[in-house]
Amino acid sequence: MKSKLPLNQQDKALFEQAIGSVKPMSQDKVNLIKPTQTQKKQQSQRLTFEKQQFHFSDEFEPQLPSTGPMKYVREDADSFETKLLRRSEYTPELILDLHGLKQQESKQEIAALLASCIKQHVKCACIIHGIGNNVLKTKVPHWLVQHPDVLAFHQAPLEWGGMGALLVLLDLPDDPFCK
Repeated sequence: MKSKLPLNQQDKALFEQAIGSVKPMSQDKVNLIKPTQTQKKQQSQRLTFEKQQFHFSDEFEPQLPSTGPMKYVREDADSFETKLLRRSEYTPELILDLHGLKQQESKQEIAALLASCIKQHVKCACIIHGIGNNVLKTKVPHWLVQHPDVLAFHQAPLEWGGMGALLVLLDLPDDPFCK
């Protein structure tokens, strides 16, 4: 038997027949609590902060060795970490080559590399700065010292770039899914 009701009316009739008598709800709307201006501002600031990358200062002059291989260990870390880096006990999982980049571009790439290492839970990375005019060779260690997650770095062994590269060890949180 074919009904002459429009399709949506026919479906409605079949539904009512299958379900039977239904008591309508007295209130079926959800009252959303709108966030206050302060809550909106805090949420906006949080999102903006998360999008920002770390910014390095060119004015900061750390005390780094002027002779011998370039190395650094954060004060709260074990100095043995630099020896492990020197001996290639850590293998870099990410490598950044700065050849051909200007200082500003290099800073942005290093910040992105460090953020990526933290996000991917990479403990060791290699930054190839080259030798050239010694501009990046002197600036890169000054920038790395400023980052709170850099635990240590050491001039890379020959297989990773020697005097033209640094192996960077990061201080990662225990939980790989926390960031």
